[in-house]
Amino acid sequence: MLATIDKHHVNGNSMFGDIPDGMQQVQFGMGCFWGAERILWKLDGVYVTSVGYSGGTHPSPDYRLVCSGSTGHAEMVHVVYDPKVITFEELLKVFFENHDPTQGNRQGNDRGTQYRSAIFTYSDAQMAAAKEASKRYEEAYGRTVTTEIRDAPEYYPAEDSHQQYLAKNPQGYCAHGPTGVTCPIPERASA
Repeated sequence: MLATIDKHHVNGNSMFGDIPDGMQQVQFGMGCFWGAERILWKLDGVYVTSVGYSGGTHPSPDYRLVCSGSTGHAEMVHVVYDPKVITFEELLKVFFENHDPTQGNRQGNDRGTQYRSAIFTYSDAQMAAAKEASKRYEEAYGRTVTTEIRDAPEYYPAEDSHQQYLAKNPQGYCAHGPTGVTCPIPERASA
């Protein structure tokens, strides 16, 4: 059964209600969503996170179906953030430096389309920034970045047991952390 609990286990904010005024959203796929979500919920300026499935063709994906590889969905973290506190470029830096975006349909030992690197955007500005960052990190990694970048498709919240999994299971599986590849955020000319 997909998510029925609305409150974030760590900060108590609504995961699936209306997005507060002034907040923005994005979906990030960094492999297994457990560790990716923990990295993102800890950032100053992130209002709330949830995990779910996106980018596939099945009308009602669940963990079992997604792991079968038959739905085309990726494990994603939906992030609602305050751009006055954390910029999209800062989120992209965390995204590209805490998983390997050059591995195609896998992250480490996790293999399959559900573990692909992906950024699903909600605005033209996010799309442009994500594509620009992908080019910079391709140079920094010295390999082709395989991150899928596209407009956000429908997001299906994952089952309650997966939401904030590593807060509920602190010794649980996590394959995320700094890759050692860094890239500065480009300075923007003031308009």
